[in-house]
Amino acid sequence: MISTSGVTLRYGKRALFEDVNIKFTPGNCYGLIGANGAGKSTFLKILSGEIEPNTGEVHMTPGERMAVLKQNHYEYDEYPVLETVIMGHARLYSIMKEKDALYAKADFSEEDGLRAGELEGEFAEMDGWNAESDAASLLIGLGIDKDLHDKKMSELSGNEKVRVLLAQALFGNPNNLLLDEPTNHLDIDSIGWLENFLLDYEGTVIVVSHDRHFLNKVCTHIADIDFGKIQLYVGNYDFWYESSQLALKLTRDANKKKEEKIKELQAFIQRFSANASKSKQATSRKKQLDKITLEDIRPSNRKYPFLHFKAEREAGKQLLTVDSLTKTVEGETVLNNVSFVVNKGDKIAFVGPDGLAKTTLYQVIMGETEADSGEYSWGITTSQAYFPKDNSAYFDGVDLNLVEWLRQYSNDQDETFLRGFLGRMLFSGEEALKKASVLSGGEKVRCMLAKMMLNGANVLIFDEPTNHLDLESITALNNGLIDFDGTILFDSHDHQFIQTIANRIIEITPNGVIDRQMSYDEYLENEEIQALRKEMYPAGALNSK
Repeated sequence: MISTSGVTLRYGKRALFEDVNIKFTPGNCYGLIGANGAGKSTFLKILSGEIEPNTGEVHMTPGERMAVLKQNHYEYDEYPVLETVIMGHARLYSIMKEKDALYAKADFSEEDGLRAGELEGEFAEMDGWNAESDAASLLIGLGIDKDLHDKKMSELSGNEKVRVLLAQALFGNPNNLLLDEPTNHLDIDSIGWLENFLLDYEGTVIVVSHDRHFLNKVCTHIADIDFGKIQLYVGNYDFWYESSQLALKLTRDANKKKEEKIKELQAFIQRFSANASKSKQATSRKKQLDKITLEDIRPSNRKYPFLHFKAEREAGKQLLTVDSLTKTVEGETVLNNVSFVVNKGDKIAFVGPDGLAKTTLYQVIMGETEADSGEYSWGITTSQAYFPKDNSAYFDGVDLNLVEWLRQYSNDQDETFLRGFLGRMLFSGEEALKKASVLSGGEKVRCMLAKMMLNGANVLIFDEPTNHLDLESITALNNGLIDFDGTILFDSHDHQFIQTIANRIIEITPNGVIDRQMSYDEYLENEEIQALRKEMYPAGALNSK
């Protein structure tokens, strides 16, 4: 168990946390959420002891062990992979090193023998003889093949290092687990493995993640950071989001159909309570949900951008034909005989491990680069708006404020109109006069989305639009694309984003495409498709990226 009493952290006059008193108990997984800059990662560092609060204390049950997912990918470069994982259990690792040093002594004394005996006893109690096999199992579960286990960390790719560090955090079943963005750089299979691991985990988990599907799958509680306080809610992310929005609606309409809103909220709570029994962790959560009252659910103070895409004209039936596109980039064939037809109303998610293939396809069909062979043609009634993965060309060296920046892409040049549009994207007042060149990653994405909305296109193309966005912006974009009645081509690492938007899945493989009219979950669960995927990739390719 982890708890805090009176924790306060200030940076100058700004209070990041003020008098936080909270308790995290075993058997539960807590999703730590908050807007960008709210202090999610900082709070994890306070809990782990990496940062000292100005006042207050962090308490952990005596004798318990805490593990943290490290973000420094170069810290262990000189160590072998398997050893790096075992280092996650500091006491076990120190015993192993001390034992090895004793047995290597040329003048092994009686005193050394007594000490070795003590160490062997403690080593056995910690199940040390299975340490290497347990570490290897964790690595294999996370997609790190056995032939990499003896290599040095410096020889691994960035994605592989992240997986090893995650295995390090999970090693030895620590009592308390702190995970900061654990699904970054994990493929679908590895994320599924981690979800199942955490569902069976009996300790305390506190996790920061922008992956809503992951939060919904593993979390029993949400810890919401807002205005320097942390409020605990029973349930997963979707329950927190929908209930907070309903509560906000209820407070706004305090005198309008109040009884009807109360019944709506009560029915909502009951619905989630019934669903909670599906999770292994959630037997107690169901009982807690049953006891929730209206007073327990507070309106969220979080701000959501307003994202609404509307096509200026309707497209015809045939929108895009792609015929046998092939493209080589730096000697590697990334598009190999890619063919498909886009029809009116398609919302196509492009999936698969090779991000370069998807980016290259978008660049070809948007005329930014030429294919080596093959062709494509857009329908004459179509208009396109494109969100590139790299938006730096739109901002670097641009000496314009946001009103001026957006004016470049708007038919309506009126400042009041442009400011109103920027306000919907959370750039109000003085924020609208910020220079485009100094924006954060998330702010640049919101500007690009505003540009796309002004376009009025009937075909939207998105290359990983959820990168750099906070949960609020991801949710707003997700809802905006669900409501869009045009055609969408997109890719994303966000499972829920794909599942709730796409009605068709296309996977670009080294040997052509797999194209199915179905939801993402259906695609992943279809045994015939998964068998076909293995045939379409070289051996081991699905686990290597």
